[in-house]
This record gives sequence, structure tokens and C-alpha cells, in this order.
Amino acid sequence: MKEFFKVTDLSKVLEYASDFPRVETEDIFLMDSKGRILAVDIDADVDLPDFMRSTMDGYAVCASSTFGASEANPAYLTIKGSVSMGESPAFPIGVGEAAKISTGGMLPDGADSVVMIEHTDAIDKTTIEVYKSVAPGQNILEKGEDMHKGQTLVPAGKPLRAQEIGLLAAFGIERTTVYKKPVIGIISTGDEVVSIKDTPAPGQIRDINMYTLSGLVEKAGAVPTAYGIVRDDFDDLFEKCTVALAQSDMVLISGGSSVGTRDFTIEVLSAFPASEILVHGISISPGKPTILARSGGQAIWGLPGQVTSTMVVFEIVVKPFIEHIGGLSPEHKRHFNPVAKLNRNISSTQGRADYIRVKLIEKNGILWAEPILGKSGLINTMVKADGLIEIGLDTEGLDEGEEVEVIPL
Repeated sequence: MKEFFKVTDLSKVLEYASDFPRVETEDIFLMDSKGRILAVDIDADVDLPDFMRSTMDGYAVCASSTFGASEANPAYLTIKGSVSMGESPAFPIGVGEAAKISTGGMLPDGADSVVMIEHTDAIDKTTIEVYKSVAPGQNILEKGEDMHKGQTLVPAGKPLRAQEIGLLAAFGIERTTVYKKPVIGIISTGDEVVSIKDTPAPGQIRDINMYTLSGLVEKAGAVPTAYGIVRDDFDDLFEKCTVALAQSDMVLISGGSSVGTRDFTIEVLSAFPASEILVHGISISPGKPTILARSGGQAIWGLPGQVTSTMVVFEIVVKPFIEHIGGLSPEHKRHFNPVAKLNRNISSTQGRADYIRVKLIEKNGILWAEPILGKSGLINTMVKADGLIEIGLDTEGLDEGEEVEVIPL
């Protein structure tokens, strides 16, 4: 008879993530780096900008030349010249002088501010009136005001968004070193599971989990690789896992995580060299009979066969492991979990973390979370859900009107 699983607290399970090595790195073109995880710190090799530049169309001046200027008492300045875009001015500016300049233009030596053109009038070709004073540094970017030389532009472990890519482009960085996308092998198990192209016979079901897991893996920034369906046979599962481990950075086995007499996942995982069963059972619902094993430096998961359980376990438990081996630093994870009010009482069992599917509804400017109750084999509950709410280990339930944090799906 198989040994029943021993439940491990969710917090302890998540601590195992740091035990697994990150994937290798690769150099790619900056243009292809959107969404990738930077593998090395990138520091500024120059100041940005590396010259004082105007942020307005107008006149570069010494601010002191405009002090006290008003419509009733304008300051009169002599036009020293005009600054051409993309060129270094060949003349300096002194007190009582000005140089015509466009947005982005380089300030001449001696200038420390820019008067907006709408606050001036041209008297003739060589003289302007200034109707509003400016302070030193006004309407300009100082040298190094954006980034200083030696400052870290983007730290390792951060996903590259359009703004980080633009910053790197400003420093002429054409290629970046990023972590490779983890390859995640997915195996479906069970005599009752058939391909989605087949019509299930009585007692059979189509392979839903291969598709839901593939979508979740992609969303987590990894590359899913499907290894098909394996029947309830020790040798077949061992062979398929051997291939998947050789070609992947992590393996997900859908089904076979329970203690049924025909589930061979534990035996197969224990049979690999240098393997260790870290977890068989997690204190969460749904998804309690989840397996986490280690073979060498790779994580292998035995996930529940029920589709809702599988998806919840992935979101709460597996995803953080994929993010870790993929190089994502914890401080750079994006958490934008909306807060909503629960629209009904929800009971729970102490000693486990319950994850309840909810739909978000806005009424009179208030965001409400409506629980979607249903068995773990019903995928329609996940289709209807906008997110999950957690009921903690030591909580017997939540009351109507209580504020809850929603984990988006």
C-alpha cells in the first residue's frame, strides 16, 4: 500500500525555489529583448545627457539677465547667435546676451537657463524683450541629470520593458545578456486521458491540462514543450520523464500526484539517480496532493489531474519556481493585485490555505469580489473567474464586506 502524503506548509514549499539553479544566459539584440530578464547589471559609461540641453523652444540666457523682468518692465537682451541642432555652439553667452535655441539644443557656455519663446518679443534682428524671469536651471536638463556615469542603468534580474530598452538605447547598447527562457516539459498521465482530436469513450476525458499548462508556462515567461500522454505504466512514465529531463529545465507531470494504486509518479521520481522527493502534499486547497521532486538540479512536479487544481497550483506554487530559475529577482516581480470587498460570507478549514475563485464586479464605484464555487474538475469556474483570493491557514473564513486582495488570473 502506498504511503499517504505528508502535508508541507506552502511557505516552506516556496522556500525550496532558491535551491534550484538559474538557467544559462545568452546575448541577444536589444530590439529582441522585450520581456526578457536581464542577467547582468548594466552601468552608465557616460552622463546622460552629456551636455546641458534645452527642454523648450526659446532663448538660452544667463538667468541673472532676466531677474525682475515683467510685462511692465521687460529685460532687453542682445541676440548673440543661434544654436543649430546637433551641433556644439561656437560662442559663449554672457550677462545681457541670449542665443536662440530649440528643444534638445545644446546650451552655449555661460548659459544656465532658457526663456520660453512665448515670454519674449523680438524688437529687431539683434534684440529681444523678456517678459518673465527664469531661475538658474529652468527649462534645461543639466549634464548627468537623467543618469550619472557609473550609475546602474538596469539591474540584473529585472524584466526589460520598453522604457528600460529605451534607456539602454540611449547609451548605444546594441546587445544585452539575458537569461534564456526556461524550457518546461509537460507530460499528461492517465489511462483515461485522450488527445483533444479524439472523441472520448465512456470514462475518458480529453487532455485539457496539456493546453492550460502550456498557456500558463508561456505567460510565466518560459517555453512549454509537450511530451504527450503517458498511460498508467511505470516503464512508460520513467522513459518519458527521462527524455523530458534531458531536454527541459523543469518537468510538469499532470495527474499521478495522488495515492491511488495506479499512480506511479512517486515511484518513477524516486527511481532517478540523485533524486529526492521534497514535497508530497501542500497545505492548500485545491491542490493538496502536489509533488515536488528534485533530480540533479531540476525540479519535477506531480500536479493534480483536476484542471482547476492544476491551474491554481501552478499560479500559487509552480510559477514562482519558473520565475526563479528564469532569473527574475523577487524585488522585480510585479504585484498589482486589486483590493475588493467580498460580497458574501466564505467558510474555510483551519490548517490550510484556501484559494477561492472570484469574479470582480463594480457597483457604484466599489469593486466587489463574487466567489465562484464549484468542484475542482469544473473548468468553467476558471473561465468565469477574474482571480483568486486566499483564506489563510489560521482563518475559519471571511465575512461579507471584508476587503480581500485578488490575485489576477
